[in-house]
This record gives sequence, structure tokens and C-alpha cells, in this order.
Amino acid sequence: MELFGYREIAPDRLDATFAALADPTRRAILARLASGDASVTELTEPFAMSQPAISKHLKVLERAGLISRGQDAQRRPRRLEATPLAEATEWLEGYRQFWEGTFQRLDALLDELKFQKKKRERRKRSVDFAVPHSIHSRASRNRPRNAGSRASTKRKGKLQ
Repeated sequence: MELFGYREIAPDRLDATFAALADPTRRAILARLASGDASVTELTEPFAMSQPAISKHLKVLERAGLISRGQDAQRRPRRLEATPLAEATEWLEGYRQFWEGTFQRLDALLDELKFQKKKRERRKRSVDFAVPHSIHSRASRNRPRNAGSRASTKRKGKLQ
């Protein structure tokens, strides 16, 4: 089964990868290993924790397939294994594309709504300017020439 056009990744591997990445110490260890192989002692140095505690983190990373143990005489350096990270990235990429498409459609909808609002406002403004003029025109056509002026009413003696 494919998700968003990508091959399905074994759920157990994906679960193990994300579980390993959930801890900041393990992410820091991976960041250190990205710059090259390192021994357990070298990996322990930047942390305020014991070597056995770091070894537990390394076991979690090994079970997830994110690191491997090498052999260099008596030294057993750890090495970053990128395949599980690439699989997790591929899995996340499908969701990134999904959300990007969703946001693009939302942007297009918002642009359309803004356009329609501006169009309605322009139409309303043109109607607002036209209405008083047309009302004034109709009213003046229906009454005598001087009927509405105050001066003409005073002359006829109606106001005192």
C-alpha cells in the first residue's frame, strides 16, 4: 500500500525511528555522529550523565537502526546510519505535500474571497454615489420650482 504515492515503510521501523528521535539526548548523539564516527567515551563527554546512561541511549539508537557499531582494534566506534532517517523523511514528505496543497487551496480561496469583497465594495460605493443623485432628481421633478425653498414659503406668508 502506498501513502501519498510513496512506498509503505514498515510500521515497526518507523515507530522505532520516531521513538529514538523523541529524546533530545539521542538527537544530540545523532548530530554528533553526523560529523563522524565516535567512541562511547567521546559521545559521553558533552553530557552530564554517566557512560552507562549514554550506553542505554546508544542501544535504543542501535535497535532503531540509526547507528551501527564498528570495530577498530580495541575501539568500537559508533557510526550514523542514514537509511531509517531517509525513510522517516520520505514518510513525512507525503504529509508535507498534502499540507502544502491544502494551504495552496486555502490561499486561493482567501484570494477569491478578498477579490469578491473588493468587488462588492466597489459596487456598493458606485451605488452609494448614484442613489442620492437619483433621489434628488426624482424629488425635484415632482414638485414646483420654488416649492421647497424657505424664501418662497416666507413670501407666501406661511412661516412667521
